Amino acid sequence: MRDIGLYSRIKRKFVVTTDSNHLFKIADNIIGRNFTANRPNHKWAADITYIPTEQGWLYLAVVMDLFPRKIVGWAMSENIDSSLVQSAMKMALQHRRPDKGLIHHSDRGVQYATQGFQKLLEDNNITCSMSRKGNCWDNACVESFFGSLKNEWIGDKIYESLEAGKKDVFKYIEVFYNRKRRHASLGYVSPVVYEEMYELKQERAA
Repeated sequence: MRDIGLYSRIKRKFVVTTDSNHLFKIADNIIGRNFTANRPNHKWAADITYIPTEQGWLYLAVVMDLFPRKIVGWAMSENIDSSLVQSAMKMALQHRRPDKGLIHHSDRGVQYATQGFQKLLEDNNITCSMSRKGNCWDNACVESFFGSLKNEWIGDKIYESLEAGKKDVFKYIEVFYNRKRRHASLGYVSPVVYEEMYELKQERAA
């Protein structure tokens, strides 16, 4: 391989982001892999992933509205704790201001099961749904987003700093993914355009 200029591609270390070995209450899987929604703010899905930097792992928590597949809340930190997912959720709540009836779906990791996060859901009249243990397919939409982020944008890149990683991930979410990336499931338009089309349709029907 060396003689002909070939090099092996080493798989990165796998990082566990879901710790389900805790004593907090686990919610039922209300979503049940039905990732469709007939309106905005009907079903939200959330998860955490990790991004490599020379200063250590950068953890990203996101909240996706399943109707337009839009990332409506996100937060990044070098710490993978409940504050991370609460920050992402608070951003989503501030931007969307959902009515009663919203379902929030996540894995059963300790970050989402803590009293602090559960109180945030309760205070906003949000119903909690959690995946089955060790089943990533129960949150496939957010897993797909993370796959797109890492395959389409990050690739083999290791950011020189946590701050550099934050800036580039922000650019992917807010500049490219939400506004420009087309989805086959949305009729080949971006999440922002799909939601604008829905709002225009609702205005015309009123």
